[in-house]
Amino acid sequence: MRAVSGLHLPGFSLALLACWLGLGPASAETRVALVIGNGAYASTARLPNPSHDAEDVAASLRRSGFEVIQGIDLRQADMQDLTIRFARAASRADVALFYYSGHAMQYNGVNYLMPVDASLTDEADLKRFVRVDDIVNDLQQAKNLRILVLDSCRDNPLAETLKRSAGTTRAASIGRGLSKVEAPRGTIVSFSTQSGQVAADGVGRNSPYTTAFLKHIEEPQEIGDVFRDISSDVYDASGKTQLPELSLSIIGKFYLNGPVSVTVAPAAPQAAPRPDPCAAAEAHWKAADGIGTVGVFEDHLARFSSCSFAGLAKARIDSLKQKVAVVPSGNARATGSNDFDGHWDVTLNCPPAGKAQGFTRPLVATVTNGVFHAEAQGKDVNRLEIDGQIPADGRTTLSARGTTGASAYTLNNLAPGSPYAFTVDAQFDRSRGTGKRNEARACNLVFVKR
Repeated sequence: MRAVSGLHLPGFSLALLACWLGLGPASAETRVALVIGNGAYASTARLPNPSHDAEDVAASLRRSGFEVIQGIDLRQADMQDLTIRFARAASRADVALFYYSGHAMQYNGVNYLMPVDASLTDEADLKRFVRVDDIVNDLQQAKNLRILVLDSCRDNPLAETLKRSAGTTRAASIGRGLSKVEAPRGTIVSFSTQSGQVAADGVGRNSPYTTAFLKHIEEPQEIGDVFRDISSDVYDASGKTQLPELSLSIIGKFYLNGPVSVTVAPAAPQAAPRPDPCAAAEAHWKAADGIGTVGVFEDHLARFSSCSFAGLAKARIDSLKQKVAVVPSGNARATGSNDFDGHWDVTLNCPPAGKAQGFTRPLVATVTNGVFHAEAQGKDVNRLEIDGQIPADGRTTLSARGTTGASAYTLNNLAPGSPYAFTVDAQFDRSRGTGKRNEARACNLVFVKR
């Protein structure tokens, strides 16, 4: 993405090398960014960092060759104007980036960004907010690389107002933090903390996430490594309490800054290079992250303990283990987990969420020695498998993975065959059970033993 310099090669060879590196002349690439910092809220407490965050991020991106559209403390009309400008700019760009610092919330599985003049007395007021799904769609117009950065998982007091107006029967649709966004192809999605969690505001000029973003975004590293370093910095700086949500779906290598020079030495016989012990780490991590169980993350650590994803694997293990409820021995049933062995019918029900249509899906499951495995019927592209271990008390967290079917049923209009994964908190009795999907959209599961 930056031109290679310092080479003494014929023009044709230089062009080939630039293509091989995934680089091109700087003048041939168009980069656009929309940077928004909202902190001066009229109907809730002000946030001190977002205006500084936006100013510093905009300056950094300009140094990296971006045409930056910048907005600070935007009212509803101004926010709409800038997002329209950005949509038009993204349609002619090679690289498009959206950065937001400020209040946001999720409702019914859909994420919303909050203008400074917005109030929230009932569900209708959400029409005054900006839907993250719309921003994702705008980003998809860019030709090569799209980046969505949301430093906005702060605790939003207005969500409590909406819960009260919605009533107890609908309050469960309003979750903490933001709902997970799966990155469409060619896209990087980075949240300041994991979906469903709340991020810290920080005490300095910038939030903890933006501090790490500014530290790494101009480094001459591959863009995937840049965002992994950002996540690692936030996790370490927070005392391992805040882990950014990161979803990458990019093919090839992309650089915002570099490599800027390459030295070509005369060809000479060389000894065979030593195998890189981390060469397979990224592929293994992607597979492990899709499965999402403690066992597979522990396997990654055992294989690649000194490689890039070791810190994230440790964090995922800690997070999953915290979800496992510890039942006092006096309350546990005396029976063993093989009480659940047999054949089960499973029904997954996902109500409509945002633009995604609702659906109900049957699965068949078997439990052997307490090990649960379920599969959806059919052999088409829309696959789904759910696995886990059922302990004696019947309380467990299952891991689901699969590939999407028709786009109309996905939150972000994903192409059929796109991979996805989520976890299910479940409670089993001898012959029945219930479960709840934890990530992205709100779905319920019913388990019935045959």
